Amino acid sequence: MKTAGIIYHVLNRGVDKRKIFMEERDYVRFVHNLYIFNDKEPVSDTLYTLKNSMDIGRPYMREHRERKLLVDILAFVLMPNHYHLLLMPHSDMALPLFMKKLNMGYAKYFNEKYERGGALFQGRYKAIPILRDAHFIHIPYYIHLNPLDLSFPEWRERRLRNHKKAWEFLASYRWSSHLDYTGRKNFPSITNRKLLNEYFGGPKSYEKEIFDWLQEFDNTDKDLKLLLLE
Repeated sequence: MKTAGIIYHVLNRGVDKRKIFMEERDYVRFVHNLYIFNDKEPVSDTLYTLKNSMDIGRPYMREHRERKLLVDILAFVLMPNHYHLLLMPHSDMALPLFMKKLNMGYAKYFNEKYERGGALFQGRYKAIPILRDAHFIHIPYYIHLNPLDLSFPEWRERRLRNHKKAWEFLASYRWSSHLDYTGRKNFPSITNRKLLNEYFGGPKSYEKEIFDWLQEFDNTDKDLKLLLLE
């Protein structure tokens, strides 16, 4: 099956909906893995080092050789018990290879750290091809709005009690590519933002569009409603 060049919405959650991120360093480790496992070559601990990983606004990894990317990571969000990724594979086998490395690598780290055994994730990841323009238009926003579940769960009913506070909450949430698309460096090494920046029209236009969405949730169209009910 041809997958190269097709955009995929990839998601997985913890087994029995358990948390897969227990503390801040678990999120950092997964972000780190998004970077180092996005490579056709085997990963060696001596090739990459974490640097300034807790500092927003500064590059946090030092690269010792050029990677051969498996996928373009267009957008991502990490939630306490699941994650969403927007990926474009570079070859037909790149997506399953990247996801195998990512999920197995993080599960190994998590199980060793928390002295547990067995599966961490709820079965195989889901990979949904984005074949319709209407879904492509909405999916990056949907991914970046996911953190609202933590403080503004009513957003999934297409309403918000305080649009400004919801926007401020998104601006304070580190574990997604949202901040990098607003022009504030968070984890800039992870994503290839060229395609979506061309669509958004740049950081200012992206910020305006997503803020307008927060203000107008009662009027969202049917394509976004389908995503919200996922």
